[in-house]
Order: sequence, then structure tokens, then C-alpha cells
Amino acid sequence: MYKDEIDTDKLPQHVAITMDGNGRWAKSKGKFRVFGHQSGVKAVRDTVEGAAEIGLKYITLYAFSTENWNRTAHEVASLMKLFRGYMQSKFLQLVENNVKVIFLGDPNPIRKVIVDQMQKLEQATEKNDGLTLNIALNYGGRDEILRAVQKFGMDASTGKANPKDLTVESFEKYLDTKGQKNPDLIIRTAGQQRLSNFLLWQIAYSELYFTKTTWPDFSVEELSQILVEFDQRGRTFGGNTLRYSRI
Repeated sequence: MYKDEIDTDKLPQHVAITMDGNGRWAKSKGKFRVFGHQSGVKAVRDTVEGAAEIGLKYITLYAFSTENWNRTAHEVASLMKLFRGYMQSKFLQLVENNVKVIFLGDPNPIRKVIVDQMQKLEQATEKNDGLTLNIALNYGGRDEILRAVQKFGMDASTGKANPKDLTVESFEKYLDTKGQKNPDLIIRTAGQQRLSNFLLWQIAYSELYFTKTTWPDFSVEELSQILVEFDQRGRTFGGNTLRYSRI
């Protein structure tokens, strides 16, 4: 229904989603948190396929934050197992469906066997020019900015960069999302209304949308409904003239 109402001329080019509520969804059904994460994988699959069908250029999924290591060892291990299983099961499909996969975040704390698989998936899809799927894994907005500053500092110390020439645009080349358009729209599921350290640099002028739907229950139909609402939002970016999603 809502897909038919989307104005493709006003589509956001980049949508980022905080996939929240797996644990609460599982608890409401008398299940363990891991069951919620497992059920959330289907929502990931459906959302990625739906985003490609709708015509989005970029979609970023907040899969695991730098703070998520503070969860129980069992839950962390289960999440990592799910990430690895998703990459294995969807590898050929992502390649064949022209999806380009990029991982955001610091891979250093992640097990080497998983990092190797991440790199293999990135390399296999790097020439794809359809939907770009960013997966934020061991990602934190503050951590990303610090890593970018460190990279710039190294370039400055070797003469490759001049601090006097630093601009917003040139600094963004050091971010995990380098070369990409900043998100037009941030969606967070499960009713929480906070950013949780997600894309802090990139979302300076992003539109925010909070839904009470938990992630396992999130659907392409709801994504489409949100995009219809986004179409109606005027954006001034600090100016006086209304502009819409395509800028």
C-alpha cells in the first residue's frame, strides 16, 4: 500500500536505522534475549531487500555498538555467531543482487575469523553499484571521530595534510562513511528516543523518526510508511528556503 504512495523524486538517498528492541520483544514472549536477536535477522533481510526494491542508495544498520561489549558474554557470543551466519548465508545473494557491503566501526576487537569474512564480503561486492549496505559493527560515533582525528594527525605529521587546510569536507574523508552522502533520515525502533552514539558527525541535519515497533516486527510496509511521511517534511538546513529529501 504505502510503496505506491512514495514519491521517488523525494526519496532520501541514505537511511540509517538503529535496530532496537530484540530483547524486549523476546521477553514479551517469554523467551531469552538471543531468541529476539535471531528473529531480528529476518527483519534485516526484509529491510535490505525492501530498501533495494524501493530505490534507496544507502542504508546503514546499527548492528553492534562499542558499548555492546558490556552485555553478557553469552549474548555477545550469540550476536557474533549471528553476524557470521548472516554473512555466510547471504554472501552470494548480496553479490548477485548488486548490493555493495561496507562495514563501519573498529574491527580490531572482533575475532579474526569474523573480520576475514567481513573483508571477503566487502571485496566480493566492492564493484556492485546498486544499494550500498553499511553494517555498523563495533561502531561508536565518538570512537569514529577519534579514529578520524588520529588518521588526520598521522597525515599531518608526515606532511600529507596541513591543519590550516582542514575543512568539514576534507575531514569527512577520514570517517568510516567517506565518499558517501550523510544520512537524510535516522530511524530508531522500539520507542527509545535517543541517538545512542550513532553517526554523531553525519547526522547534523538528518531527520529523526522514532517508532514503537520493536525490530523483529519491523517491516518493509512500515519503512515505506515512514518514507511517505519523510516526503512531507520540509528541510531548510539552517536557511530560509524549504528543501526536500533530494538535495
